[in-house]
Amino acid sequence: MPASPPLNLSPKQFGAANALVTGSAMGFLVWLIYFHEGNDGATRAVSLPLINAILNGTSAVLICLGRLAIRAGRRTLHMQLMFAGFAASALFLVNYVYYHFAHGDTHFAGQGVVRAFYFALLISHVLLSMLTFPMILTSFYLGLSNRIETHRRLSRWTWAGWIYVSVTGVVIYCMLYLMRW
Repeated sequence: MPASPPLNLSPKQFGAANALVTGSAMGFLVWLIYFHEGNDGATRAVSLPLINAILNGTSAVLICLGRLAIRAGRRTLHMQLMFAGFAASALFLVNYVYYHFAHGDTHFAGQGVVRAFYFALLISHVLLSMLTFPMILTSFYLGLSNRIETHRRLSRWTWAGWIYVSVTGVVIYCMLYLMRW
């Protein structure tokens, strides 16, 4: 008798839960970034952007290692690395929310061509993160419910979006905080 899948939600139940979680998270982030005024907690939150960049970079490394592990046929290691990458991304999100709640928005100081490049990068980063978030949840659901073929097909796209968002998060940090314009 085959083992039962570790996640026993029907696709319809998962779809509803994913839509609720994604919609709530996106709505909250829009409110936080565009409507909530930070209380200028800059002195308390000065190191949080660096921590966010480290978490994004860590996530990128872990999901790259996870992809290498599954290509080598090491499914358990793949799962562990992808869960660790997810944990790093989740910690990033918690830290990001706290930073923007306490500090508010950070304005880009660059001018000219670099400003256009920054905003093109930022817009692609934000839009792809909004698309990738529910894809990540879906990829985990498919893998944990032993829908492996569908998991493989979706996860190729999920991985590409996730790595782009993680790496561009680090680049955005560098452009905001390390480079002098």
